Amino acid sequence: MSTVTAPFTSVYGPVQSWRFGRSLGIDPIGPMSACSFNCVYCQLGRIEHQSSNRQFFISTKKIHQDLQLFPLGNVDAITLSGSGEPTLAQNLGEILTVVKEMTAKPVGVLTNGSLLSDPVVREELAIADWVAVKVDATSGDLFRRINHPVPAINLQEIWAGLLQFRQIYTGHLAVQTMLLAVWSEREQEEYIRQMQTLQPDEIQLNTPTRPRPLTHELEARGNNLPQACSYPAKQLKQVTTEVLKTFSDRITRVTEIPVRYPLLQHSS
Repeated sequence: MSTVTAPFTSVYGPVQSWRFGRSLGIDPIGPMSACSFNCVYCQLGRIEHQSSNRQFFISTKKIHQDLQLFPLGNVDAITLSGSGEPTLAQNLGEILTVVKEMTAKPVGVLTNGSLLSDPVVREELAIADWVAVKVDATSGDLFRRINHPVPAINLQEIWAGLLQFRQIYTGHLAVQTMLLAVWSEREQEEYIRQMQTLQPDEIQLNTPTRPRPLTHELEARGNNLPQACSYPAKQLKQVTTEVLKTFSDRITRVTEIPVRYPLLQHSS
């Protein structure tokens, strides 16, 4: 179990992100992590409550109260993420509506897409100005090895839900893909084919730049570099900037979809 030394706040940051600028985080899950995945690279550490069932975690009133305490002048975006999968929060739509009413900033959601087969989730998620969906694998085997989903979730249903969401969503849709190793030619071709079908507004290629805590750490919601961690953590293997660039160039050449990736300090 994680140790929380200060009263829980549902708002944290701002976090400096290469994707979103200075982003103020909204955590609709709470001090105990909850997710339908248990990804091998998760910056939160091992997920404490793994489930695909929606429930109420943090009240919308609490989030409203916490958000009032944060100045927004130097914030570029508001991001729902935090301690797990935000679409598990049954008040997701209500939270998005309230946050958009309180701020003049773009409000987005980081999601693993596992609940997009639910039409209610798709409808609520569509309130966001931007949505970034995790797509880390093109095969069920790789999906299970990297994302460790609950048994009820499979990659085909996620993909079908994502395509349905794309049909109704009028905001900015990004696909986030974490590379832990160089993909095979077959995996790259299949990924490019999927992106041609989906036509997201952008693709964000990434590799683990943050350490993975050995146990769940609420502090890890923020922007922690390996040398700044105050808790035991494991640095994960990265691919190089050159690998990200080569794959990025190939995707853009074939699909014309913009691709972004971080510039790593220790590429070789």
